[in-house]
Amino acid sequence: MSPAPSSRKRYQEFVEDYKHRRLDAKAEAEEHGPALSAGQPGARRAYLREYVRWLKPHRKELGVVFFLALVVAGLQMVEPLFMRFIVDHIILNRGLDTPARLTRLNLTGLVFLGVIILSHVGGGFKDYRQRILNVRVILSLRRSLYERLLHLPLPKLWDMKTGGILSRLTGDVETTTGLLQMAIISPAISVIRLVIAIGILVALNWQLAVTALAIIPGVMVLSLIFTRRIRPIYRSVRKDVEIVDGRVGETFSGIRVVRAFRQEIQELISYMLGRHTVLRKELFAHRRELWLWTTWGLLEAGVSVVIVWFGGYLNIVGRASVGDIMAFQWYMFLLLNPVWSIVNSFSEMQRSLAAMERVFEVLGMEQDKPDRLEAREAPALVRELKFEDVTFEYRPGMPVVHDFNVTVPGGSVIALVGRSGAGKTTVTDLVARFHDPTSGRILLNGTDLRDFKLHSYRDLLAIVQQDVFLFDGSVRENIAYGRHDATDAEIDDAARRANAHEFIVRLPQGYETTIGERGVKLSGGQQQRLAIARAILASPQILILDEATSNLDTESEQLIQAAMADLLADRTTFVIAHRLSTIHRADVILLMEEGRVIERGTHEELMRARGIYFEMVKRQMESHARDGDEVLR
Repeated sequence: MSPAPSSRKRYQEFVEDYKHRRLDAKAEAEEHGPALSAGQPGARRAYLREYVRWLKPHRKELGVVFFLALVVAGLQMVEPLFMRFIVDHIILNRGLDTPARLTRLNLTGLVFLGVIILSHVGGGFKDYRQRILNVRVILSLRRSLYERLLHLPLPKLWDMKTGGILSRLTGDVETTTGLLQMAIISPAISVIRLVIAIGILVALNWQLAVTALAIIPGVMVLSLIFTRRIRPIYRSVRKDVEIVDGRVGETFSGIRVVRAFRQEIQELISYMLGRHTVLRKELFAHRRELWLWTTWGLLEAGVSVVIVWFGGYLNIVGRASVGDIMAFQWYMFLLLNPVWSIVNSFSEMQRSLAAMERVFEVLGMEQDKPDRLEAREAPALVRELKFEDVTFEYRPGMPVVHDFNVTVPGGSVIALVGRSGAGKTTVTDLVARFHDPTSGRILLNGTDLRDFKLHSYRDLLAIVQQDVFLFDGSVRENIAYGRHDATDAEIDDAARRANAHEFIVRLPQGYETTIGERGVKLSGGQQQRLAIARAILASPQILILDEATSNLDTESEQLIQAAMADLLADRTTFVIAHRLSTIHRADVILLMEEGRVIERGTHEELMRARGIYFEMVKRQMESHARDGDEVLR
């Protein structure tokens, strides 16, 4: 891996992109190429509409929260009037005797205190209901996003990488939910409070109201314009976090390679450079937000001074009471809060919008091979699987399988042999419908595979690959992964048939032993035997063995061969292997080269033909005689 650019260089490039307003365009080009414009206003509005549609099932809870917020806002709006009444009509009212003033003060004070208590209790209950609403939205959104990710086309997932997937499922979903508060509840309530507060201020003293409110619109507009420049910064930050987190996942997945090549220090340096760049960008954004916060702090203090100054003048000339001035101070505080809330909501919303784009971009992607409208259930038995002029391309104009034609009777064993890159695994991927043919078709009992429901068709399949994938669970859970309803006896039987039972019972907790992420606590051969046991338990109609015994020693493989004969009986099986012991009993052997079948037949037929297969076997027999190896190369 080439050395990572320094944090300073990355940051300088970021600042230049920010100054020239290239951050959004650059992010789009990196994520999607120039064709997609998720960050453009039209696309963003479409995502916002989709988000609002997403909230419809929660409209009842949203209505409750909104109603409680209105009640709390209404109670807060009358609080300054109580203070004004107490000052002007009780404390400064010399027309009442002392007992009457005290009685009125006590009654008004109790009511005033009750209003404040109700306001705070209602606010707490509103916050609790909103938290429940947020949790439900997060859970619903996360479920749909995870479900969509599970069904995305494989190339999309490869492009997204592990870090991008995890960041969308975790931080992006939670940040997106912030739109509920920042784009809907908070602005709506703030506007209502703003209108009420302005109306009361004008009613109390229009001269003082005009003086105090005159500077707010200009500062608000400037703040809104300024906060629009913050969103690209946070979008860039999220992209960097995704890259750093993805690299961490890769590092620990390949920790043996890291240690073997003594790259611990390099990985640490790379991680710290990435994190340092993220922190510098966040500080860059914070400096711009600090300008906004400082401006509003000065505004609050300045407005207070203006109210006391001009209000004092009006009081002296007899056009405003002391209660008016004090009420104005309180109302301006209540007024600036919703104004600040609107501006701050817009600022915070930039982060939520950046996250929302990433989440709803995935939710808007088409799932992998959606079922056709007329799709039907797959048949219970496989009588024939037929390839008709099948060609497949990962990239346009670069086919990896050419004009592949073969008819596979149900229950037969097809061995695919050839050098690496010959197209063997691609053929089995087409059988599993990980990909569909670019041209041609694959027929199951005379019907195109695409005419069957994908889930129903995959019920017929089981796969054992060379690169075995096991989950961080117990041995029992991994064997039963394809059949969660399997009994202990069935799991035990599958393990015995795969020659795995003996090593399993020697584990600390036997079948309940946790094997670690990707089965890291087991040897390669043990991992592969568990994968074979998983396939045996699934009892599939179509079985794919991609170098399934490559990590087994000769003795273990020989023990499994007898069990394999039982496993393969009455099942249509595709075998990719290099060991002669695995393939020589196949019903048909297909020798592939550059995506084409160049020889086909049984082992005996191909040996009699004395072609390329014969030469490969001959070389391996010589190698076996010399090294004890029996691998077909």
